[in-house]
Amino acid sequence: MKLIGMLDSPFVRRVAISAKRLGIELEHESVSVFRTFEQFQQINPVVKAPTLVLDDGEVLMDSTLIIDYLETLSGPERSLMPTGIEQRLRSLRLIGLALAACEKSVQLYYERNLRPEEIQYQPWVDRVEGQLVAAYIALERELEKQPLRTEGAIDQAGITLAVAWSFTNFVVPDQVSNAQFPRIAAFTNYAEGLEEFVDTPID
Repeated sequence: MKLIGMLDSPFVRRVAISAKRLGIELEHESVSVFRTFEQFQQINPVVKAPTLVLDDGEVLMDSTLIIDYLETLSGPERSLMPTGIEQRLRSLRLIGLALAACEKSVQLYYERNLRPEEIQYQPWVDRVEGQLVAAYIALERELEKQPLRTEGAIDQAGITLAVAWSFTNFVVPDQVSNAQFPRIAAFTNYAEGLEEFVDTPID
């Protein structure tokens, strides 16, 4: 199977790290939705990263759906999600907040780097910045109530949170700080030292 997309996308990186944790080997092909649009279009006409090309040529997209498929392949005993309903609900809540932070970081990056400054709409930018900070405030509160474990295997909530925080700091570092979100920053520092993360650096 081939994972298509650049690792500077948090969604691609999330899939790559999750696959390694699940023990599934993926061939990674760094194709950009911008610089190599036509090449990506030949693989997936929708040009959405990440794209997973299966061995039979079938194509999957969207990080959450791809991870769901990989979880099914690996079997329940290797799942990165808890089975108990309360802990599963908490994990889903953390993942949702972290993915929202990724989306808002992407929107701000696109606004700053793709849209000409003279036609940027500041009220919309202000709204997105507020949504980004709100997601991290909620995540910080979740970690204050119940820290993510820093011993043993990292789960999907931990992977997604750490990938999100690293990405935000990579593309819009002015929006967040370690001082403002110390628990998120500390956990991400731990996660980025794990083998799966070290072997899957942001491009």
